[in-house]
Amino acid sequence: MRIGTAVPTATELQSAPHHFIQNKSIFESYTVGDFEQEAIAKLDSLFEKSNIQIMVGGSGLYVDAVLKGFDDFPEIDENVRKQINADFEQFGITYLQQELKKHDPDYYQKLSLENPQTLQNPQRMKRFVEVSIGSGKPYSSFIGQKKNCRNFTPIVIGLEAEREVMYDRINQRVDLMLQEGLLTEAEQLYPHKALNALQTVGYRELFEYFDGIVTLDQAVENIKMNTRRFAKRQITWFKRTENAKWFDYQTDRTAIIEHIESQFIIHNS
Repeated sequence: MRIGTAVPTATELQSAPHHFIQNKSIFESYTVGDFEQEAIAKLDSLFEKSNIQIMVGGSGLYVDAVLKGFDDFPEIDENVRKQINADFEQFGITYLQQELKKHDPDYYQKLSLENPQTLQNPQRMKRFVEVSIGSGKPYSSFIGQKKNCRNFTPIVIGLEAEREVMYDRINQRVDLMLQEGLLTEAEQLYPHKALNALQTVGYRELFEYFDGIVTLDQAVENIKMNTRRFAKRQITWFKRTENAKWFDYQTDRTAIIEHIESQFIIHNS
C-alpha cells in the first residue's frame, strides 16, 4: 500500500528517524486501541532520549488515541464479530444502523444529531454493534468510565489552507499517485479487497472499476471526490481539538518553531 497511503520516500525516511511506517501487514488484525498501546510504549522509550517528539497525522481518531486515550471495552467473542461481519456483507450499513438503534438507542440518537456521518462508517458501526451485542450492554455505557493519564504535554499544531487550494492539491495528488502506479498497486491488492485494511479511499474506488461497476475515469473522479469529503471531515474533527494553534500551510517554519519553543518554555517553567 506504498502509493495509496503516501509512504514517505527513502530520502524523507533518511532525513529523520520514523516510526510506525509500513510496520503492519494487511492480514493482521489491528485496532486503534492496539495503536494507542504501541504508540504510548514507543513514546515512553523515546522520551528517555529526548524530551520533544513529533507526531504527524493523519486520522483524528488515532491522534486522539495518543493525546487522550480511550475507554476500556470488554473483549468480544470472535464468533460475535464474524457473525456481524457476515450480516453486514449480506444486508449492508442499514443492518448495522438498525442493530445500534435497537441495542443502544441513546447513542444512535446522539450520533444522528451530532455526528451523522459516523452512522455511514462501517468500521465504526461494526465496533459499536459488536460491543453492544457481545457485552450485553449498550456501547455508550463504557464511555467516560476511564481516566487516562499521559506523562507528556501535547503542543498541537494545525496546518490549513483555503478550501479551494486544498481541493486543488488533492486533485493533483490523486493524479500524481496514478502516474506513480496506483492502478497497478490496487490491482495487486484486489484479491484481498475484503480486508479491513483495504476499506479505504483510493482502493475501494479502483476495486469498483475492477468489478466492472464504474469506468476508470469515474473511479478516479470518485477517489478525488471521496478524498475531498474525507478532508472536510478531518477539518471538522481537528478544529475541535483543544489548545490547537493553526497556521497557514505557507507560513515560514521559523514562526511555527518559535511558537513550539514558547509553549515548551511555558509548560516547563
